[in-house]
Amino acid sequence: MPQDRPRTFSWTRALTILLSLLVVAAALSQISTLDAASILDLVPSSPSFWVLFALGFMAGPLSEWYIFNRLWGVGRPALGALTRKLVYNELLLGYLGEAWFYAWARKNSQVEAAPFGAVKDVAVLSAMAGNVMTLVLIALAIPFLDLLPLGEHGAQIGWSLAFVVASSLAVMVWRKALFSLPASELRMVFAVHVARILATTLISAMLWNMVLPETPIGWWLVLAAIRLLISRLPFVPNKDVVFAGVAVLAAGAHLEIAGLVAMMAGLILAANLIVGLGFSLIDLLTGERSDAPAR
Repeated sequence: MPQDRPRTFSWTRALTILLSLLVVAAALSQISTLDAASILDLVPSSPSFWVLFALGFMAGPLSEWYIFNRLWGVGRPALGALTRKLVYNELLLGYLGEAWFYAWARKNSQVEAAPFGAVKDVAVLSAMAGNVMTLVLIALAIPFLDLLPLGEHGAQIGWSLAFVVASSLAVMVWRKALFSLPASELRMVFAVHVARILATTLISAMLWNMVLPETPIGWWLVLAAIRLLISRLPFVPNKDVVFAGVAVLAAGAHLEIAGLVAMMAGLILAANLIVGLGFSLIDLLTGERSDAPAR
């Protein structure tokens, strides 16, 4: 192929470059909010902490790669695309990553089926799995809500939140026409999402316990329930930063717990910034997506 052949315009490439520039801008604005010294002071020196942290960070992209590999037979480039999806959702705007991944799937020569239905079904089932697991965590955490400064209304607030989540779940379940994938594939996708949420919740609790091993398990259940509740908020980026703010208020006088949650939020934000900047620099330097499919 001649090297001077003009390159045709690609909306996917243009969108990728635009999102890369937005990630750089978001990174520059967020870096100033990180207090690296206070974050690192709380981080355990054990290598197992960082191994678990990396697993927790990549659990979403890895689980979705498994799903789309089962649905479409995509290769390794899809893992990079799904990691970008995570970063775009976390740094820029919730569900923006899904829009970008849909554009990537349409451009990817390995995806032969129409990608919109599958991307939509996977996103909806992720929300359904999140609602189910949020209900489970709320039920487990209700006996420990007296740890929070809620006065005598802790249980009522907990059951009210459970009702709101259950209502949204019921709407999704009844709208069967919403889905386009076969029932067997829907069950597979839902099961993988549930497994991913269980894994990330367990990993978070293990990381928290490494930092504050003497903290009662009730606190971990309450914090896990709050984190899952916040994860249900649509279109909200940096959900872990929002969770840290809510958890600081919930922890009240328990300053060590507030510091732990703030530290974890800072680490997750830093990881998103590093990964996002890495992708963005490659895009801006090469003009190509580092996860583009081989031709």
